[in-house]
Amino acid sequence: MKILILGAGQVGRTVARHFSREESNDVTVVDNDEDVLRDLQDRLDVDTVAGNASFPSVLQAAGAGEADILIALTNSDEVNMMACEVAYRLFRTPTKIARIRSSEYTSRPQLFSETAIPVDVFISPEQLVTEYLERLIHHPGAIQLREFASGKVSLAGSRAEAGGALVGHSLREIPQHLEQTDARVVAIYRGGRIVPPEGDTVIEAGDEVFFLAASENVQRVIDELRRVDSRVRRVLIAGGGNIGLRLARALERSAQIKLIEHDPRRAQLVSEQLENTIVLAGDAADEELLIEENIDSTDVFVAITNSEEANILSAMLAKRLGARRVMALVNRPSYADLIESSSIDVAIAPQTITIGSLLAHVRRGDVVRVHSLRRGAAEAIEAVVRGEPSNSRVIGRTVAEIELPEGASIGAIVRGEEVLMAHHDTRVQSNDHLILFLGDRRHIDAVERLFLRTAP
Repeated sequence: MKILILGAGQVGRTVARHFSREESNDVTVVDNDEDVLRDLQDRLDVDTVAGNASFPSVLQAAGAGEADILIALTNSDEVNMMACEVAYRLFRTPTKIARIRSSEYTSRPQLFSETAIPVDVFISPEQLVTEYLERLIHHPGAIQLREFASGKVSLAGSRAEAGGALVGHSLREIPQHLEQTDARVVAIYRGGRIVPPEGDTVIEAGDEVFFLAASENVQRVIDELRRVDSRVRRVLIAGGGNIGLRLARALERSAQIKLIEHDPRRAQLVSEQLENTIVLAGDAADEELLIEENIDSTDVFVAITNSEEANILSAMLAKRLGARRVMALVNRPSYADLIESSSIDVAIAPQTITIGSLLAHVRRGDVVRVHSLRRGAAEAIEAVVRGEPSNSRVIGRTVAEIELPEGASIGAIVRGEEVLMAHHDTRVQSNDHLILFLGDRRHIDAVERLFLRTAP
């Protein structure tokens, strides 16, 4: 697949790195900064073109006429939209995705169509991160949480703790602890390495356990892996940028919210847009301010300023001062593993969340949702199986009969409104939604081929 990426900022570089790892992809990156492009070409197997991403001559040089998909990720909404317009009108590029931040555009979906602005899919990283943070806050103990099948199924990750009901027990004992709650462990990470989730695999304290369950049962499974956390009542947000404002607005009706913003003028502006949030002008890394605002009785501290160093330091300080759970936004996914092994409970890398929304539009076959996990090393995939047994590699077969690559497993099947945990004798039917976990994304091509129809 020929993929054209416009913009070599943090998100653009991460997307280029992700897709260039797959041999079946031919990736070209466009950016104004030649130095950035040279560095990118030295590190990755990509082609580069320097120039304005919306200029017809630049898009032509980058191969827009042969591209299967264009992903516009520059820092300008207007450049991204114009690039999609030019790519469609002049080169008929089939699929066009644009990063659009401003709600002035995204709140008016009628703007986007072949007869208006030809953007097939628009993504707002700030909104994606806000929604993700909101889900994590509402599920105490979750370190990752992804939804499938219109929210019917969730894949959650939680760190097992000493004292958890499932710690010290094998996976085959889980049904005894979770009566009337069906869940399937799809991966266990121990010391950074994946442990095959066999029936006799014992959950140990410190393990990162990833499991699939119906969304309404997720919290119950998490509570079995660790000491039960109380409901979130008090949240302190560090940073009044777009994400901080959106998150406070989403949470302020269900919890007591305080927001700290360093810039007094921005703090004033944010306070005028919120109803039930206390907005403070100050430094979130100021120990006296945190103590004064009762950080020791805070359920969740979320550091989401524009500085990842400030986020890390303020989150570590908040944890030391007694905050029950702390989260930090980091721009470099490689930092996330490092700081999660310290006193920070959850590290969020916006690029990883953004990639998840892009992958479903790049994957072949009837793949409708893809989430990147473990900083891009693993993927969780939702695929719809269509056709007949005569032209499908999965329809009519049991889970045990499907030839999955190493490290891949089918965890759940959604059939209509019913959520089924996948067992070895579960038989796949046409139109089933299969939720798969892929521990090594290098095998993604083999998984995709399973869902391509074959000749009868």
